[in-house]
Amino acid sequence: MEEFIIEGGHPLEGALIPSGNKNSALPMLAAALLTDEEVVLENVPRIEDIKAMMEIISALGVDIDETGEHELRVHAKHVRTTRLDPELCRHIRASILLAGPVLARCGRINLPPPGGDVIGRRRVDTHLVALRSLGAEIEIGRGYDMKTTGLKGREIFLDEASVTATENTLMAACTASGTTTIKNAASEPHVQDLARFLNKMGARIEGIGTNTLVVHGVDKLRGGHFQISPDHIEIGSLIGAAAVTNGEILIKDAAPQHLPMILLMFARLGITVEIRGQDVFVPRQQSLEIVTDAHGVTPRIDDAPWPGFPADLMSIATVVATQCRGTILMFEKMYESRMFFVDKLFSMGARIVLCDPHRAVVMGPTQLHGETLTSPDIRAGMAMLIAALCAEGRSVIKNISQIDRGYERIDEKLRALGARITRVKH
Repeated sequence: MEEFIIEGGHPLEGALIPSGNKNSALPMLAAALLTDEEVVLENVPRIEDIKAMMEIISALGVDIDETGEHELRVHAKHVRTTRLDPELCRHIRASILLAGPVLARCGRINLPPPGGDVIGRRRVDTHLVALRSLGAEIEIGRGYDMKTTGLKGREIFLDEASVTATENTLMAACTASGTTTIKNAASEPHVQDLARFLNKMGARIEGIGTNTLVVHGVDKLRGGHFQISPDHIEIGSLIGAAAVTNGEILIKDAAPQHLPMILLMFARLGITVEIRGQDVFVPRQQSLEIVTDAHGVTPRIDDAPWPGFPADLMSIATVVATQCRGTILMFEKMYESRMFFVDKLFSMGARIVLCDPHRAVVMGPTQLHGETLTSPDIRAGMAMLIAALCAEGRSVIKNISQIDRGYERIDEKLRALGARITRVKH
């Protein structure tokens, strides 16, 4: 087991390039199984979730290897088995993304229950309904046994704008006969990345970036190269970390077109940044003054499907709010267990009232103090790391494998910016 030891109170300073978006890379790895030609992905983050997905794909008999520090080659000339390894799938939610492409390519798949973060119920019903609409027969036991004699396009209205269900439906529809229309589709940057990647492989997808996607089925997809977009969640996390440590950083190649709502909510916390072409500059001496609503009403930050504020940044924004002057309501609507991590912040001295599983009132600023903490999930782990960076004294964060699942060598990046952080084994 590894842990981080952090000495707080040191401002972040310098420049860095963010990693590629893991939530783009994972479905693209799955989509590579739709073709028997080689697929090369560039700007792939080197994180634990990617390693887990590579193991699952390799166990299907697919050739997959690293051809560069951030480059992967996938050649699914053959898919030798359609039965996914339950033990491998237990560690990663993204295993469910193989349902659409393997079903489309092979006509069947046996999918164990997906694993991943414990942040509340994460239903798969939207996936099942969409795939059944395309012509899949699905038996539900401990897992999901799916088969089809041929997928057929049709109009599908998703009962929630689920990212992974949208991606599974897109991948399954690419080689289905006829036209598929997906309404109430998710439109996050990583969904857009996947759709553009599929089009580069020869798919015919229209409406990218909107909530209605039209897929005209084709007979065959080809291989190719694709560069993954930067991770807007990592960028948001770094903006928050710089602000609360009174730092000054330049985030290069940050794709600011993906950041409007993120920057709007940070502005509500008294954080402003400068957009310099494709770069984002976070200056020091932020006001960190919560902007109240009209008539002095307590403001709130809540998450929503894209282009709303990402659920994956709610934990980070909650920690940042502890360092801001004023009171704000954090309303996490998408996952009923994600806000429970605030009990870790209580022990560090934060003033937070957890109203219910979804809502927390944060009153700041408070001087946090070092504490020994355990990371419950990827985003809460990063939030606690940010809390430790601005805390007084020494903090220890255990179970950092959770953080490593979503953030590439975050300790190395932070050290390069001046943070006092050490990775130790025990």
